[in-house]
Amino acid sequence: MSYISSNEDLRSITKIKKLTKDEIESLISKSYNCRVNILKMMRNAEGHIGGAFSSLDIITVLYNKILRHDPKNPRWPDRDRFILSAGHKCLALYTVLADQGYFNEEILWTYGQFKTRVAMHPEEKLLPGIEFPTGSLGHGLPVGHAIALAAKLDKKNYRVFVMLGDGECQEGSIWEAAMSAGHYKTDNLVVIIDKNGLQVNGLTRDIMNISPIEDKFNAFGWEVKKIDGHDFNQIYEVLSVVPFVKGKPSCIVANTTKCKGLTFAEGQFQYHHWHCEQDKIDDSIEVVNNVCRKELEKIGK
Repeated sequence: MSYISSNEDLRSITKIKKLTKDEIESLISKSYNCRVNILKMMRNAEGHIGGAFSSLDIITVLYNKILRHDPKNPRWPDRDRFILSAGHKCLALYTVLADQGYFNEEILWTYGQFKTRVAMHPEEKLLPGIEFPTGSLGHGLPVGHAIALAAKLDKKNYRVFVMLGDGECQEGSIWEAAMSAGHYKTDNLVVIIDKNGLQVNGLTRDIMNISPIEDKFNAFGWEVKKIDGHDFNQIYEVLSVVPFVKGKPSCIVANTTKCKGLTFAEGQFQYHHWHCEQDKIDDSIEVVNNVCRKELEKIGK
């Protein structure tokens, strides 16, 4: 399997290396298959497609190459934790968890139905693989820091990865947690900011400018790196070397494109949350599949 399971020695982590051509092709295929599955889920209900698509490449690399986790033992005490703080992007997390084998893919097709286990925001009591229920923005980092600090106190070596949205970074609780993590030198904590530049009402910089985000985290004692959030090698390489500096929490600012892969919707805030007409779903799936083919062709050259 691609993940490190609870039956393996935590000390025998694969040495850092560049992804091979085959590995990149596999990650691209998985990520775009998840996009297709999201569109299939939307036959039943509307959803927050924009952030789900912008974050999918990162979440795909995390679960396939970085996290120590075991779908057969979701509560393995020494697992790495991933918290999707911007819980409205959970369509991405659901499809990746299903691909990893945390639950049967058939559960995805109940989205939007009464008593579904794949709700519009993730709930840890409904599905294996969900660490914390998120939806109200700004809560994931405070909780993630508390879990990371508990690991330090318990002398455990698991890591905590928290994904934030750039619009979410307008929440004051994010900065309280950032200050606390810097103070306590919680270097087993990693923040990934899905910086697609848009939120529900428009451009993030127009609604409440968070720039320079890198300088803000640096000021609170974090080590920060910037990447292209759709370049699989960059994603893999930066996640493979956390913590960047011993004694500092790590922050990755990933520049992404809202609704990446659905070309007519890319970079448009109107697709933050999308009520997709039924007659457009099949066409949208074909658009995503065409983008996937082009991405794979680039790798083959």
